Amino acid sequence: MPALTDFAKRLTWDELDPAYLRQLVTLAREEDLAGAGLARPVAPGDVTTAALVGDAPARADFTARQALTVCGLPLLPLIFESFGPGCELQAAPNLRDGAAAAKGLVLATVTGPAATLLTAERTALNFFQKLSGIATQTAHYVAALGASPTKLLDTRKTTPGFRMLEKYAVACGGAWNHRLGLFDRVLIKDNHLAATHATAGERLAAAVRQARARQPRLLIECEVDALDQIPPVLDAGAHVILLDNFSPAALAEAVALIHPRAATEASGGVTLESLPQLAHLGLDYISCGALVHHAPWADIGLDWR
Repeated sequence: MPALTDFAKRLTWDELDPAYLRQLVTLAREEDLAGAGLARPVAPGDVTTAALVGDAPARADFTARQALTVCGLPLLPLIFESFGPGCELQAAPNLRDGAAAAKGLVLATVTGPAATLLTAERTALNFFQKLSGIATQTAHYVAALGASPTKLLDTRKTTPGFRMLEKYAVACGGAWNHRLGLFDRVLIKDNHLAATHATAGERLAAAVRQARARQPRLLIECEVDALDQIPPVLDAGAHVILLDNFSPAALAEAVALIHPRAATEASGGVTLESLPQLAHLGLDYISCGALVHHAPWADIGLDWR
């Protein structure tokens, strides 16, 4: 039987593929320098910097213009390296991804040829602000759960191509990663059930049993949207039951029905304001897409010295 401890994990920087990171950075660079994505090729280059700035040594600080949770520091050297040689980045002492940073703190300092720093500036800030924004948003949501043992999860509602970085940012913010993709968990959603006409009773149980038989090494999770769907899913041996859009009162009733035979996950309409109401219901997990898709970018500036 798969271990339930594998259900929620925190993606670490070391688990990210350097080739994947360089591919993202290269695409971002080519968008800025050569209009990648346009049907007609463009002569590459930063025309403004080329007209005005040489390669004299320069220095600039990444500064937090708001209180934030840091994410993306290890990516910055890869970005500047992609734009040209000679740049060095030094993070603030003892500052790591996942750390809280006060407004006004210098997060990192980059030195190198002035032209390279100017050309790479927006790409570096785009990544750093986006990832720190997700980590900051996540930290606020985690704080709303307080001391609850319930784990907050992300979802697959991510920017296409950026999923692993965004899930890493969620982990930096203190939450946990749900499945990384379609490959690492059986999650029987409402549309799977509708497509197989298995929304209740024995057909619902049969769908769970079939998934267990065909994927014996994976955890099996099944979504339900009504209390009467829970017994057949439990009897069929689902490891986790996803409670979709249940009221707090219904969630409490569902938890009493399910524990200890399976784990529970609440999903649907979870907000910063609703999390305190869910924190003490005995849920194992709460999933929330807003950690990523509603996260504003963090306000970080690159201040020239």
